[in-house]
Amino acid sequence: MTADGKRAEKAPKSESKDDAKILNDPIEQEMQKSYLDYAMSVIVGRALPDVRDGLKPVHRRILYAMADLGMRHSSPYKKSARIVGEVLGKYHPHGDQSVYDALVRMAQEFSLRYPLVDGQGNFGSIDGDSPAAMRYTEARLAKIADEILEDIEKETVEFGPNFDGSLEEPLVLPSKLPNMLVNGATGIAVGMATSIPPHNLTEVADATIHLIDHPECAIADLFDRIKGPDFPTGGIIAGRSGITHAYATGRGRILLKSVITEETKGGKERFVVTEIPYMVNKAELVEEIADRVKEKVIEGISDLRDESDREGMRIVIELKKDASADIVLNGLLKHTRLQMTFSIIMLGLVKNQPKVLTLKEMLEEHIHHRQSVVRKRTAYDLKKARERAHILEGLKIALERIDPIVKLIKEAKTPQIAREQLSASYSLSEIQATAILDMKLQKITGLEREKLLEELRDLQRQIVEYERILADEREILKIIKQELVVLREKFGDVRKTRIDAAETEEIDVEDLIEPEDVVVTISKENYCKRVPVATYRAQGRGGRGITAATTKEEDFIEHLFIANTHDWLLVFTDKGKIYWTKVYKMPEGSRQSKGKPIINIVKTAPGEKVRAVIPVKEFSNDKYLLFATKQGLLKKTVLSAYENVREGGIIATNLEDDDDLVTVLLTSGHDTIFLASAHGMAIRCSEEDVRATGRNSTGVIGIRLEEKDEVVDAIISHEDETILTITENGYGKRTAPEEYRHISRGGKGVINIITSERNGEVVAVRSVRGDADLMLISKSGITIRTPVTGVSVIGRNTQGVRLMKLADGDAVNACAIVEHENGAESAMEQRTE
Repeated sequence: MTADGKRAEKAPKSESKDDAKILNDPIEQEMQKSYLDYAMSVIVGRALPDVRDGLKPVHRRILYAMADLGMRHSSPYKKSARIVGEVLGKYHPHGDQSVYDALVRMAQEFSLRYPLVDGQGNFGSIDGDSPAAMRYTEARLAKIADEILEDIEKETVEFGPNFDGSLEEPLVLPSKLPNMLVNGATGIAVGMATSIPPHNLTEVADATIHLIDHPECAIADLFDRIKGPDFPTGGIIAGRSGITHAYATGRGRILLKSVITEETKGGKERFVVTEIPYMVNKAELVEEIADRVKEKVIEGISDLRDESDREGMRIVIELKKDASADIVLNGLLKHTRLQMTFSIIMLGLVKNQPKVLTLKEMLEEHIHHRQSVVRKRTAYDLKKARERAHILEGLKIALERIDPIVKLIKEAKTPQIAREQLSASYSLSEIQATAILDMKLQKITGLEREKLLEELRDLQRQIVEYERILADEREILKIIKQELVVLREKFGDVRKTRIDAAETEEIDVEDLIEPEDVVVTISKENYCKRVPVATYRAQGRGGRGITAATTKEEDFIEHLFIANTHDWLLVFTDKGKIYWTKVYKMPEGSRQSKGKPIINIVKTAPGEKVRAVIPVKEFSNDKYLLFATKQGLLKKTVLSAYENVREGGIIATNLEDDDDLVTVLLTSGHDTIFLASAHGMAIRCSEEDVRATGRNSTGVIGIRLEEKDEVVDAIISHEDETILTITENGYGKRTAPEEYRHISRGGKGVINIITSERNGEVVAVRSVRGDADLMLISKSGITIRTPVTGVSVIGRNTQGVRLMKLADGDAVNACAIVEHENGAESAMEQRTE
């Protein structure tokens, strides 16, 4: 209430301090602006190098701080912790480890082509060993770093405030050295990355000089001078196309290979690796090779050692006696980092903006930078020369009138009065008058007077020279060229990385394999190998043939065929999948050797069993694959449908859940197919009754089975061969094919053999000639080999004869036909026809 009894009016609410700070902006706009600000902060402030000096801020700050501490190449070493503390406290508040890591990398000879820091102590190794803690190591600037920092005190580059505004730091270094190319750079920013390989200083200097002389030159002219990247770890660059593309566009890829020599010691071949690709950890590389050998990805290696010492790198890879050096080498290059791709992205900051540069643009940016530095340095020197000449001219006047000037000074009451009287009496500036007052009496001696006059004459000549340089841009370019020549003479060296002009970016292993016919054997236990056909030809004729392999007692040869080393092997499993491999990938062995598990060559899934192996020369349209399943289905698909090779295999035919693949036949499309069941039924039909379908189809009924019956085998029936049937109790017979009338597919078939209690169920059928051996193996591991001619040729509806006497509870598990030598020869002759 007021004094007169009236209600007081409420004062309007004032806007609070916090409310005044609230901004009503759309969140999308604010997020976009904030993210772009963050991205540019990372790009400019941390991740990408400036094209002018090739340095990121952390490296620039380290070099500047070391120079500020007086740690030049001729100075004593100082503790790395002292350097890190200086950088951290004054310029780079991002953690001591990040600063130390950057310092360490600049001291590593295997990281920088021309190290900028001279380190003392453990600064890590190419094996990936960590450097010692910063309190144990010492460092100083390398001699070449002086070329990057030279003239920084002459106002040649811009400075800006440090993180807290208490000091100023250079925003770029003068860098006589074309450091962006010479030492390269790597960095990952927000949405972009840079990957610039190091180069040879001599070549870069030559190219820069050429560009100064011929600014309109084609980029190809620069290629003649800069051959390509020159890595500190050496190596070999395969081909020039990647280099050319990278230099012309700013992006490209090169293939970098190790330097590998071949030696023979003690009758054994070995590879010796003396140089590895850039940025590859040697210890990890050795471990990677060992892992690939253990995983059977690379075969033929018996020993692996790292014999590197202070003399240099030496990784020794010893080969097995039967190994092909070319194949092993190709495997090493393909599956390990002995060969790797280096991606080139020549991205740098140009006027604080990221830009992908060509080789010519990168050199031009360096030249422009050096023009600015030389111009500013010359202007600075001119200014200093004029200032000093101005003082000397005043001192000269004083020496010429020394007596009256001394009298004037003696009579003056104060220095200020003397300065004013000198300026007024002799037309001197305040600076000149002060210099006269500060002049020592010894300067009036004759010798000192002559020195002063000589210095003045020199300065006058320098002033004329500086003015001439600043008046003509060509003079500035001439100075840049002279500096590059000196730089080349002081630090230039020969290339470390060799360039193979031949394009060998991808080695085709088949080019290393001589085409030849070989005998391929695969045992029941899936041990495989290949042997030259000549090995079989060399044996005597007649008898029981020759042994194809030494196997375990419970194992035997199930597949034996002749193929060319360049042929494909199609491997089919019970799950209906197909896997591909080449014949030359089968391990080469002697006639007596067991071979190696096929699972090491064909990466089948766990639990899968190999049902058929078919060699093919080409995936033609006039050949077919015929699939037979346990439930009596047949499916025919043209061979060319399987030509798209995939490492992990594919589904070759679809199977029902309760069905399995029994076998696969390579047919002509017009063959006669013989399908046999476990209960002794069989059907002989024309392949033409089975319509060709695609890979993903299931198939059609080949034979209608009685309950609990199943298909055990399928063969191509030839008119000049007999059909051999084997039962589980060791009985069998041969029957002429004409005994089986042709029946359309889908029927129940006819009796093939009586599956009585004596015989048991059918386990296999084969189409055989008389010049072969039959090999049987029982479940208990008993094996018998007998000539096919010893098996009687009798009718269909019979029980057959005993082929193998079995113990109680034992049964025949599988059979194989082993060709005699003349059989192998005739098979080869048919193939070559």
